[in-house]
Amino acid sequence: MQHGPRNLITDVPGLRIGNAQDAALKSGVTVLLPDTPAVASVAIQGGAPGTRETALLEPDQTVAAVDALVLSGGSAFGLDAGAGVQSRLAQLGRGYAVGPVRVPIVPGAILFDLLNGGNKDWGDMPPYRVLGMEALDAAGHDFALGSVGAGAGATTANLKGGLGSASQILSSGATVGAIVGVNALGRATMGDTPHFWSAPFEIGSEFGGLGLPASLDPEMVRPRTKLDARVPGANTTIAAVATDLILTKAEAKRLAVMAHDGLARALWPAHTPLDGDLIFALSTGQRPMRDSLGDMVELGAAAAACLARAIARGVFHAQAASGDPMPTWQDRFNSRP
Repeated sequence: MQHGPRNLITDVPGLRIGNAQDAALKSGVTVLLPDTPAVASVAIQGGAPGTRETALLEPDQTVAAVDALVLSGGSAFGLDAGAGVQSRLAQLGRGYAVGPVRVPIVPGAILFDLLNGGNKDWGDMPPYRVLGMEALDAAGHDFALGSVGAGAGATTANLKGGLGSASQILSSGATVGAIVGVNALGRATMGDTPHFWSAPFEIGSEFGGLGLPASLDPEMVRPRTKLDARVPGANTTIAAVATDLILTKAEAKRLAVMAHDGLARALWPAHTPLDGDLIFALSTGQRPMRDSLGDMVELGAAAAACLARAIARGVFHAQAASGDPMPTWQDRFNSRP
């Protein structure tokens, strides 16, 4: 496997990412901004999602393309981020034309980060609308990983979570990429070891290069979760995968479904009743497929691998902050061989 020059989802031509976060709040917003309206769909496999305009992404619904996608912290309060992005896009003249009016199409999803030690005393004005605008304004091709954007206050069962991203070049020369806010009920690492479940998919040493452990202990596969610490409901991993291959909405839906394999490979357990586990799939539509079935199989497998790698990278790059309820991977394991 070979990743793109940045090893970020923005290796997909025609796509930019913007992040905004508040250190005191310990939360933030990530915006996916295609250069032009992009075909998109979604697959939700968790039992506790929080969403905005996702029904519109089903293949049988009318609107064919989106103007942006939003991943946000803040639980249901974070849905305001989509309104901020929508407002800013309207100012820029983007949106679905309805006569003389344009309505920007901005689906979104949220994760629960309200119990992470940040100051959530925002009074009568939750900050997510403004953070959404700031994230859109910051959209570009290069961005940081870890405790930024939607991953700013994310956690897993044993470690601080974060924003992760990765890319892969397909045999056709097309690109697929993934971005994810890792805030899982379960773990990205194998038990209490530094080894990531994503290890078989790692390219180089992008998340430490430790590979798999020399032997497997049954304790590694015991499904220890945040419930062990009596913190129910503080979850939801939200992600997006993108490609420059031209896709229909139905093909984008299948891509989102296949990408969930990567989430299940990287987090244990996954798709629980207390996780949101949502994946958007987006096509910037710049490269035709050579063989629709063969290319879709390769694309879906690569998207799953990218998402698995992105999940590990989000945890690997998380940064410590005062009052964190969980240690970072770096603080806990970086001194170990």
